[in-house]
Amino acid sequence: MPQTPAAAPAPEPAPEDPRDPVDAITDQWAAVRPDLETLPMAVFGRLWRIEQAMAVRMERTYKRFGISRGEFDVLATLRRSGEPYTLSPRQLSATLMVTTGGMTGRLDKLERAGWLARSPDPHDRRGLRVTLSERGVEMIDAAVAAGLDVQREALESALDADAAAQLNALLRPLLKAVE
Repeated sequence: MPQTPAAAPAPEPAPEDPRDPVDAITDQWAAVRPDLETLPMAVFGRLWRIEQAMAVRMERTYKRFGISRGEFDVLATLRRSGEPYTLSPRQLSATLMVTTGGMTGRLDKLERAGWLARSPDPHDRRGLRVTLSERGVEMIDAAVAAGLDVQREALESALDADAAAQLNALLRPLLKAVE
């Protein structure tokens, strides 16, 4: 009985290329300016690209709730301020680093949608108070959970829990240094 040759072992899958577009940029700089230390460029380039990619994902997520990322920020700021979920437009502007004009536009849209209400400030005749509506609380709670799911999926696709915690710890002093 003739022996059939053993099948050749399947080729090993090629390892995933660990390099990314930031490496290509720093390689180009190394070729034309070998005197430059491009590690800072690589770190901040990756942070910027991560932020840009996540901004698209988050905008898509919040759109399902009928809000933009900027509108999410207003509602989330009110929600995390605690009951009665009320702040002045000036407090919101300062917290979100948005001009008062930009804040007015966001508040107009969110008030028309029923997510919040503006009322006179009882302690300042010229002031207003912005309060998250009951409907707004329910919606922002759902939007926050959905956004966290998107962020968690992104982290878990690349890092284990220990590495994510380490990255968080490493970024804290960097943020403090640049702010």
